[in-house]
Amino acid sequence: MDYFQSDGLRLAYRVVGEGEPIVLVHGFASTHEVNWVTTGWSRALVDAGRRVIMADGRGHGASEKSYDEADYTLEAMAGDVVALMDHLGEPGADLMGYSMGGMVSLVAAGLWPDRFDRVIAAGVGERLFDKNKGASDVVEALLANDGAIVGGRAAQMFRLFADQNKQDRNALAACFAAVRTDFPDELLGRIARPVLIVAGETDDAAGAAGPLAARIPQGAAFTVPKRDHMRTVGDKVYKEAVLKFLG
Repeated sequence: MDYFQSDGLRLAYRVVGEGEPIVLVHGFASTHEVNWVTTGWSRALVDAGRRVIMADGRGHGASEKSYDEADYTLEAMAGDVVALMDHLGEPGADLMGYSMGGMVSLVAAGLWPDRFDRVIAAGVGERLFDKNKGASDVVEALLANDGAIVGGRAAQMFRLFADQNKQDRNALAACFAAVRTDFPDELLGRIARPVLIVAGETDDAAGAAGPLAARIPQGAAFTVPKRDHMRTVGDKVYKEAVLKFLG
């Protein structure tokens, strides 16, 4: 891993391949390795002639941890994407994020519309517009000594995923509390480039892709058949749709 500085934090990144750059932003409690390498995404993109730029997000993987909720706003994490591009001397790139990474990608494209050519936000959908989303069950499960006895199924799933990936659960708790605040959907109208919204057909966490895509000037939606939130990420049909979108 290599490292760069963003907003006072030391963040880890990795670059593979040659060609047009694409930046990948992983989901909550994941890492670049889990989200993009083990799923076959980095190989598929390299084989398609792309330079693939991946980071471990703040609070995740090999990157520096903060325990302050204020450090995990979507805007701050979107700033990390741009800081990494600046560090690498990339004036522009394609961008893809999954789940929390999809949210970060949409915010980055809204705040810096001239830095991104094409954007894929996957694992997100109409539930992005939900208001007053609670975070307490997941935060409690992350912080508990025994996560198996705390919270509902979703909270326990996040706890298990965090433990499987050997994450710092205190940092993740701060992150989750921040990203569950209301999404700044006013930014969607500022995105000047083509955007593909991808969600699994049975992804109850994301909801349908279409209503979110409809809020973006050049938005398009794609639904991955018979896939939920966890099984969409490495799906062959998802990969095929993205490679076609990227042209």
